[in-house]
Amino acid sequence: MKLIKNKTYGGERPLFGIEDVKLENIVINDGESGIKCCKNLECSNSKFYGKYPWWHVDGSLITNCYFAENSRSAIWYSDNMLMKDCVIDGPKFFREMKNLELENVTINDADETFWRVDGLKVKNVVLHEGTYPFMFSRNIYVDGLISDAKYVFQYCQNVEIHHAKITTKDSFWECDNVVIYDSELDGEYLAWHSRNVKLVNCHISGEQPLCYADNLTLENCTFDAASDRIFEDCKQVEADIRGAITEIKNPVSGHIIADKIGKITYDEYAKGHECIIETRL
Repeated sequence: MKLIKNKTYGGERPLFGIEDVKLENIVINDGESGIKCCKNLECSNSKFYGKYPWWHVDGSLITNCYFAENSRSAIWYSDNMLMKDCVIDGPKFFREMKNLELENVTINDADETFWRVDGLKVKNVVLHEGTYPFMFSRNIYVDGLISDAKYVFQYCQNVEIHHAKITTKDSFWECDNVVIYDSELDGEYLAWHSRNVKLVNCHISGEQPLCYADNLTLENCTFDAASDRIFEDCKQVEADIRGAITEIKNPVSGHIIADKIGKITYDEYAKGHECIIETRL
């Protein structure tokens, strides 16, 4: 593998088409498309400042690197990538990719990040600010995520999450096949219009969570007292809740059990009354 070390590049496409190269302590300055249409790259201890610095790269390992705010839309159309111990300040990262793995990565502007990624593994990742990360992505595995970005995980398929703390708005909308373990989910309108969602050992906060969903399962979960109007228009709910629920509203079918239920509302807009709701003796 060829080594390129201690170099600074600028302008247009300075490292276009390189293959089987190890990059150490390089800098990509202002310009566009610094690394493009490449194969089998390793990059460490490097800094990226220009636009679109890493496109159409097949097979890459990126470690201990920094992507500045101006390196927006930096990594697109690049399959089979592992990124470790990096800091990203630019928005719109990771689009139209397959087989992407991140470990110990902080993204400080998560705006429109992880769009249309197929095969995403995330370990100990922090997402800050921005909107719509993970949009349209599929086959996602997460173990360790802290996020305060808005509208996370929309239109996603086949998602498994462990040990996450997600503070957001409108998360997991229109998703299929989601399982979340041992996590804190804080935000309005959790998992609306989704199918086959399972929460295990989770704490849920925010208004009107878990509405308009089909095949919804909760095991050993808890709700914040401010969470109300839960399970509206949900079909096939199987919920085992520890502690109290403030209000359940208009669930269609299934079985809900909790230690205490403050209020059960069925109004004239209810679409069915087949859900069994009970408290533990």
